Amino acid sequence: MNTVVGVVTCGVFLVLALWHVRMAFGSMVGESAAVPSANGKPLFVPSRASTLLVALVLFIFAALVAATSGLVQVGISARVLSWSCYALALGLLARAVGEFRYVGFFKCERGSRFARMDTLVYSPLCLALAVGVAVVAFAHAT
Repeated sequence: MNTVVGVVTCGVFLVLALWHVRMAFGSMVGESAAVPSANGKPLFVPSRASTLLVALVLFIFAALVAATSGLVQVGISARVLSWSCYALALGLLARAVGEFRYVGFFKCERGSRFARMDTLVYSPLCLALAVGVAVVAFAHAT
């Protein structure tokens, strides 16, 4: 069962990484559901490089989960991998909770397309990933 959680969690990170690669090379027209906005204007405009950096980080998260769950072998101790997963799970939980204004379950600004997607998809996904990563970490802790 724990291997299934590891495979699914790793797979979700890989899909998200590939999605960011696609977004880095695609064009987005109109209000984006990928970036928080206020009064119809994005709070920031991500560059191609920053979007690719996010993709790289997501690939690293997938590799961490794969290594911790034993899907791949790396030269890092199980204890370090488990604690790294606990840190990742905590970060994902913090993302799900949010910063109380534009992002997360407890955001105040709820009228934008991003805010709706964040409530329905992004924050619940971060919460589910946090649980998955924590389960992997707990199951493989030494």
